[in-house]
Amino acid sequence: MHTDRRRFYKALSSRDARFDGLFLVGVSSTGIYCRPICPAKTPREANCRFFGSSAEAEQAGFRPCLRCRPELAPGSAPVDDAQRIAQLIVQRLEEGQLDEKVGLEAIASQFELSSRQLRRIVQKELGVPPIQLLLTRRLLLAKQLLTETAMPITQVAFASGFSSLRRFNDAFTTRYSMPPTRLRRTAAAQGAGLVEGGSLVLQLAYRPPYDWTGMLAFLAARALTGVEQVSENAYARTIRLGSAAGWIRVTRAPRANALLLEFAPALASVLPALLGRVRALFDLDARPDLIAKHLRKDARLAAAVKANPGRRVPGAIDGFETGLRAILGQQVTVRAATTIASRVAAAFGDPIVTPLPGLDRLTPLPARVAAATVPEIARLGIVASRAASLIALAKAQAAGRLCLDGGAREHPDHTMARLTDVPGLGPWTASYIAMRALRWPDAFPKEDIAVRSRLGGLTAKAADELSQAWRPWRSYAVMHIWAMADPAHGRGRDPV
Repeated sequence: MHTDRRRFYKALSSRDARFDGLFLVGVSSTGIYCRPICPAKTPREANCRFFGSSAEAEQAGFRPCLRCRPELAPGSAPVDDAQRIAQLIVQRLEEGQLDEKVGLEAIASQFELSSRQLRRIVQKELGVPPIQLLLTRRLLLAKQLLTETAMPITQVAFASGFSSLRRFNDAFTTRYSMPPTRLRRTAAAQGAGLVEGGSLVLQLAYRPPYDWTGMLAFLAARALTGVEQVSENAYARTIRLGSAAGWIRVTRAPRANALLLEFAPALASVLPALLGRVRALFDLDARPDLIAKHLRKDARLAAAVKANPGRRVPGAIDGFETGLRAILGQQVTVRAATTIASRVAAAFGDPIVTPLPGLDRLTPLPARVAAATVPEIARLGIVASRAASLIALAKAQAAGRLCLDGGAREHPDHTMARLTDVPGLGPWTASYIAMRALRWPDAFPKEDIAVRSRLGGLTAKAADELSQAWRPWRSYAVMHIWAMADPAHGRGRDPV
């Protein structure tokens, strides 16, 4: 931890929350060690020593800070409450689960705060009051629906989260000094408003470069029959969010740095949640410039990153589906895992009617798999121990002991620890689920045979030590490593 003081000091000075948990800093002038996000004044570089764990810092004679509580897991100390509250509110907004009164009161109660304290915290963390943040999110979504679809104004109002057409019109006119109908007419005159066969189309932007071909290839190899369908230039699937069910189809925009999301009108009521899931699946919020710049510093990755700086980490529309797939992919090929997973989807997924040929099944619900028996699952060609693991995972998800749909509910390390408590799920499976379902950019399946082989036949321990230089973007490093040529077979192949 002492060989690259300048790099750690830059990370400390940035106050970037993504570095929290990656290192600790001891300050010689005070004898205290802290986390990178500690609100205390940044110490002079000459007074800093960097450590990988609390044990190392305390062995060196430092005592823990009483403000950031470095002896606790990141996200668990009192200093984290403000950030956790802000993240939770943003998550609820994205999922469409927050209203002006009830939602905020529930979050305040969860943290044993008054609603007034909650509003002060959110104002400080996000720069705006909670209600203003909520209104802004709703209006931005409404603007997109008005300009990019021909959805009726009333449907736009409700799809963007307003409880009445009157409140929508008032808010829109107040904020933009025009009624929504005028914006719709202006957009129509400019050729906007996309509708095909009764479906709706929205544009989702990303930062270039973007490896669209590689993303489709990854998803195509794992497509569940009846649930997903991948062609040369499009990804389509069925989807269920709460009580809403329908289908989506994603293509690349011909000119803009964006993807086009076509979706069934039945999903309009859950549009904020749908957009969040699709952005996660295609990793649209990644910063490829920062990630590539960091990973290129390692000679082992430099050529791969230079050849494809737009490589992303595929996420998940449904976290349980990804967990199910990860279990079935243990110690088998991608093709074999896909075949077996498709059988599970056919046996336990609900039927659905869509206009897209071949898409007629919803992914299985955790409760449905949890109610199955081991023999019932084993009849699909799955060994009994793995069938038991599927049921155990489903029960944990259905009971709320696990949440595999990302978000900011708890630190990914905590969820990964819960995953390894499920019978039959080891560290590799937990890391893979963290990469995709939890959207954790620093997951590293050090036990992965392909990763270790491409790194020169390293042990899991040696691979983990080597990966420390790639933090906090180890998930992206894994994607590049999987794409490298295998020394034994002369080609790249990634697992599961």
